[in-house]
Amino acid sequence: MKKLLFLLMPLFIQAQVNTDSLSVDSLQAEILEIELKDGSVLIGKIVSEESDFIIFETGSGIKSQIPKAEIIKQRVITDKLIEGKIWDSDPNKTRLFFAPTGRALDKGEGYFAIYELFFPFIAVGITDNFTLSGGMSLFPGADEQLLYIAPKYTFLKGKNVNLSAGVLYMRLPEVSDGAGIAYGVGTFGTSDKAFTFGAGLAFAGDEIADKPVLTFGGEYRTAQFLKLLSENWVIPGEGALFSFGLRFFGKKLAGDFGFMIPTEEDVFIPWLGFAYNF
Repeated sequence: MKKLLFLLMPLFIQAQVNTDSLSVDSLQAEILEIELKDGSVLIGKIVSEESDFIIFETGSGIKSQIPKAEIIKQRVITDKLIEGKIWDSDPNKTRLFFAPTGRALDKGEGYFAIYELFFPFIAVGITDNFTLSGGMSLFPGADEQLLYIAPKYTFLKGKNVNLSAGVLYMRLPEVSDGAGIAYGVGTFGTSDKAFTFGAGLAFAGDEIADKPVLTFGGEYRTAQFLKLLSENWVIPGEGALFSFGLRFFGKKLAGDFGFMIPTEEDVFIPWLGFAYNF
């Protein structure tokens, strides 16, 4: 196990702003992405402004006069800008493989995900701090399916620190009152490099486990569309489940591939997940 932890250690090591009108005072020092009516997209900054046009300078130093009437969309770039290309933030930043991070969806944001082919999941940001998610298993031929719901409240949203609390509740065929886990989780770091730690108590009906469930994991971006992931679960004195893998992502879509390693069994369990953000 020590060798496994040593191998996993490197893994532990989108905000978007829309404006209704241009203001050189507030935006001149910021990098913008603007979309024009002809479909072209420019990245740069405003160097001056008149009543009906702006002077826009691209990253290569080219200046052009752009009528305001031609601009249909603009946003301040808070993602990385490397060699004139936008490195979009991980769209599935609220989860590792499956475990939640401390981050929240913004109001109106959402995603549809499917894990291990049989577990679809949908989540929506009800407010900037409250996320509601859930789904139902899709086991072919099963008489009953697993239902699950997972509300999460984020009480601290910061640039490098995010803290949340939530519940994963599941209706199991053999447990009339359902089962799940109530937890708290924190994520420390940026979307490119962060560590996540959480702790929770499992319950089944009116019974509560006498030992906590601990989770810890990390994410480390290695390229424009690639990130390393690790998600690990530990019940003190009982056992653990470690994992490592990759996330490939673009602006809205993320795909995860990894392996789960239970300490009680000498096996690798493949993990596959996809998430589409809207």
